[in-house]
Amino acid sequence: MNILLLGSGGREHAFAHKLIQSPQCDNLFVAPGNAGTAAIAKNLDLSVTNFQAIKDTVLTHQINMVVVGPEDPLVNGIYDYFLKDDLLKDIPVIGPSKEGAQLEGSKDYAKQFMFRHNIPTAAYESFTAATVEKGHDFLETLNPPYVLKADGLAAGKGVLIINDLTEAKEELTNMLTNKKFGEASTTVVIEEFLDGIELSVFVLTDGKNYITLPTAKDYKRIGEGDTGLNTGGMGAVSPVPFADEAFMLKIENEIVKPTVNGLNKEDIDYKGFIFIGLINVDGQPKVIEYNVRMGDPETEVVLPRIESDLLEAFVKLSQGKLNDITLTINPDTAATVMAVSGGYPKAYNKGLAISGLADIKDSIVFQAGTAQDSNGIVTSGGRVLAVTSFGKNHKEALKKSYQNIENIKFDRMYYRKDLGLDLDKYL
Repeated sequence: MNILLLGSGGREHAFAHKLIQSPQCDNLFVAPGNAGTAAIAKNLDLSVTNFQAIKDTVLTHQINMVVVGPEDPLVNGIYDYFLKDDLLKDIPVIGPSKEGAQLEGSKDYAKQFMFRHNIPTAAYESFTAATVEKGHDFLETLNPPYVLKADGLAAGKGVLIINDLTEAKEELTNMLTNKKFGEASTTVVIEEFLDGIELSVFVLTDGKNYITLPTAKDYKRIGEGDTGLNTGGMGAVSPVPFADEAFMLKIENEIVKPTVNGLNKEDIDYKGFIFIGLINVDGQPKVIEYNVRMGDPETEVVLPRIESDLLEAFVKLSQGKLNDITLTINPDTAATVMAVSGGYPKAYNKGLAISGLADIKDSIVFQAGTAQDSNGIVTSGGRVLAVTSFGKNHKEALKKSYQNIENIKFDRMYYRKDLGLDLDKYL
């Protein structure tokens, strides 16, 4: 099979690393990819939302399957684009329809879906610029901290958690009337704050059948002690040690099954990943958000633990026969540490030479914001690379990742040194 993988981050490098292991994979193309994917596949200079260019590429390279990494092409309807085109309709796209992608594309849509199907989540209301004063009134009915979420896509940075009521009102106004997050904050969802520890559950579904993948926990804040601005993710651990069998059974019965059944009942075409962001509130799982693709950097710890042929699972998924597949999972813990450019998630430099990649032992480096130039591999984004390692528990795995990441150098490189400390009490 010839596979086209869309995306350019560490998630896509992890997918590429896994897909080329399949005996069914003849050629793997990544668009646009990065320096890491270029070493194991063929990069193509394509925008993930230029559907006409993607169509031309699919026909030119006789692509048999398209695997979608990021959310933008899904929310923009790439699945539907293929289905409606006579030349593309028989080529499977791993990802949901445009309607299904609204679970991530609109926080308000996702909340309404959860309430329709009795899926546990925080109480909420949605507001627009026309109802900003009602939003201020609603904030006054809540206890701090106050949770404000831009309804649309905001690259993982559209959620504000604020302790001060006056500041929360100001930020609501800023989001709605001053378009702090652009069109993404045309509508803002205000939620009650849920106090607990977060985790992510990943589901692969053909719309009726599903497989629950390994759990993961990521670390969003730039600063140690979970301080500072939100990022796309500074590291991750899989599995989550507090997600025991009883807790996972609650997640399956109260969240996963109602979600998949809800998609089926509403005739929403969904063949791909569901990323369920959860919080454990005194032993009860509640949904914080849905994403309609794998997370980053969670992919860098989840996929390495899957020992089965992922491409074979995708083939069965595209045929509606996911129930024919059983995945074998490595029982050890995987942990990844993300190295970022100094200044990220604000302004940062690009084109900085990266050294030490050849000095990594017993770990995998998944490249994210990298490119190749005359100087070799250089930085091209805020999150530059992730170092993933295995261990008997998260402490052992993280120790190995930290030892290896010290061998990698680029100017003003930064990474958090406190990942996993919040999980130590569960050992």
